[in-house]
Amino acid sequence: MGQQGRTTVTPLAIAVLALLEERPMHPYEMYQLLIARHEDVLVKVRPGSLYHTVARLAGQELVSAEGIGREGNRPERTTYRISESGRAALRARVAEVLRKPAPEYPVFPVGLAEAHNLPKPDVLALLRERLEHLQRDLADVETMVTLAGANAVPRRYWVVLPYLRATLSTEVTWVGDLITEIDSGEMEWDEFDAETGARISERKHARSADFSSSELNPR
Repeated sequence: MGQQGRTTVTPLAIAVLALLEERPMHPYEMYQLLIARHEDVLVKVRPGSLYHTVARLAGQELVSAEGIGREGNRPERTTYRISESGRAALRARVAEVLRKPAPEYPVFPVGLAEAHNLPKPDVLALLRERLEHLQRDLADVETMVTLAGANAVPRRYWVVLPYLRATLSTEVTWVGDLITEIDSGEMEWDEFDAETGARISERKHARSADFSSSELNPR
C-alpha cells in the first residue's frame, strides 16, 4: 500500500479496523464496544467522527458494506467487513507506530513552556487541579488492570494498561515535584499586579533563543 493509504489510517481508523478484524459489525456496535472497553482513553471516540471514519475507510476500500439490517423499531444499520487491503493497512500502520517514536505534539508541554506568563498562585492552583485529575485517571487505570487480571483476560489484550499506569504515575510524580519546587520559591517567578494582572517585575531568564539548534541536535 502506498504512502497516501498509510497516512489516512488515523488512531480512530486503527480502532475501527481492529474491531472489524474481530468480526463484521455496524458503526453503532463499534461505538458501544469502544466505550465498553474504555478505548476512549486511547482515542477520541465520538459517534459522528466514528461514522465519518467508517465512510472514509469504505471509500478507500479498506472496509466494505456487507448488508443492512434492522432490529425492532431501530433505524436500519449497515454492517461492515474488513477487506484484505484493510487488514494489510491495519498491520502496516500498527507496525509503523510500534517501530519508531514520532512527534505527537501534546498540548501540555506548550502550557508548561508558557506558564511563566501567569502569576505564581494561579500556576500552583492550576497544577494542583491537574494533579487531582491525574490521580483520578491513575486510579481508574489501576481498577481496569485489576479487573482484567481478575477476569483472566489474556495479557496481550490489555498490555497497554500497564503502559498508561506507568506514564500517569510518572506525570503524577513529576507534577507533584514541580508544585513543590515552585511553591517553595526554589524556582524564581515574576511578580504580577494582583488587580491588573500586569507583570510588575521580571527576573532574569534564558529563553529558547539561547539554545541553538546545533546544541539541541548535535551532528
